[in-house]
Amino acid sequence: MTHPLDAFIDQIVQAAEKRGDFDDLAGAGKPQVHPENPADAVLNRLTKEADAKSPVRVIRRQIFDGRALLKGLTEPDARKNKIRYLNDL
Repeated sequence: MTHPLDAFIDQIVQAAEKRGDFDDLAGAGKPQVHPENPADAVLNRLTKEADAKSPVRVIRRQIFDGRALLKGLTEPDARKNKIRYLNDL
């Protein structure tokens, strides 16, 4: 089944090719990367472009930083509170 706009879209693409709009595109001549799960491809790309971190990585970083801070704490109440915080993480 063809879409009513297919011919129009083909004309636009052909005109762009003639103008050279597709020359020197990023990744030209390189193989396309096919994600393992195509359903997640858009989400993965947006996450990467936004430099977003997964919650697991964020929590691991908080635990690592908290442990380093705990080593320098000498006050018993402050240590106790930090240990509780780390246990919650």
